[in-house]
Amino acid sequence: MTRPELCVGAVAVQDDSLLLIRRGHGPAAGMWAVPGGRVEAGETLAEAVVREVAEETGLEAMCDALIGWVERIQGDRHLVILDFAVTVLDPRQLIAGDDAAEAAWVPLSSVAGLDLVDGMAEFLHEHGIIATLA
Repeated sequence: MTRPELCVGAVAVQDDSLLLIRRGHGPAAGMWAVPGGRVEAGETLAEAVVREVAEETGLEAMCDALIGWVERIQGDRHLVILDFAVTVLDPRQLIAGDDAAEAAWVPLSSVAGLDLVDGMAEFLHEHGIIATLA
C-alpha cells in the first residue's frame, strides 16, 4: 500500500442547491461528488480547495470552515479527505473543467437521488447539508 494521500473537498451551498461535479476519470468516473482533489506540495489546504473549485467548475471561491473529514481505503489507495465549506463568488460562471465531465448546482432535495461517490450522501447527511439519504 502507498502512503496516505491528503485531499480536500469543497462544499458549496447556494440558493438551496449544492455544487457537484460528475467525475470524468479514475475509479469514480461517471459518479457525482463535491469538487476536490489532492493537495499539492507547498500548497495550503485553503489554496487547494480554491484551486480545485476553479479547475473543476470555473468558479472563484473562498475557503471557509472545515466541515469534516473521511478516509477511503480502496485496494492500495488510502485517501484522507478534508471537506471545507466554501463561498462561491459568482455562481453563474459554472463551466466543467479538468477531470470533471459535468458541473451543476443540484437542488439539495435531489442530491441523494444521484449516483454519488461512495459515502458522499452519508457525509452530507451527517453534517446537516442534506436532509435525507434517499
